[in-house]
Amino acid sequence: MVKQDQELDLRLFRVWMKADHALFANIQKDIERYDIGFENFQILELLYSKGPHPVQKISEILSIPSGSITYVVNKLEKQELVKRQCAPSDKRVFHVLLTDKGKQLFDDIFPKHTDVISQNLSFIETEEKEQLIEWLKKIGLGAKQLHEKGKQDDTQL
Repeated sequence: MVKQDQELDLRLFRVWMKADHALFANIQKDIERYDIGFENFQILELLYSKGPHPVQKISEILSIPSGSITYVVNKLEKQELVKRQCAPSDKRVFHVLLTDKGKQLFDDIFPKHTDVISQNLSFIETEEKEQLIEWLKKIGLGAKQLHEKGKQDDTQL
């Protein structure tokens, strides 16, 4: 029999997953209207918001496999939305950055996209959003620690 705390955990998880699916479906629908593709959008948004990044770092941040990231960046480069540039400190490392065309595209898209995100999160107050951010960080860090511990336990077998 499932303990009372576990029942609550299961309920929380189910509600969280349903909310995640609903939110993600709305965000994905918004991205599709720009005819860019989800991975392309993620990369362009990262570069737009955070500036140039090494290809490997983009792969890590967005959880895109290294083989796929090269393909996606190549496609974006052919569309003249991004370009590669040698890192000044290490000529073996290439940073990906937005071109003027890529920046212009996101100057148009990004405000519309953030409006959609805000509409989807408008059902909770600012204070609740701040609280939720802290709670999700706490859960994410805890889950990450469990994952790392599990990897360590696996190597000791």
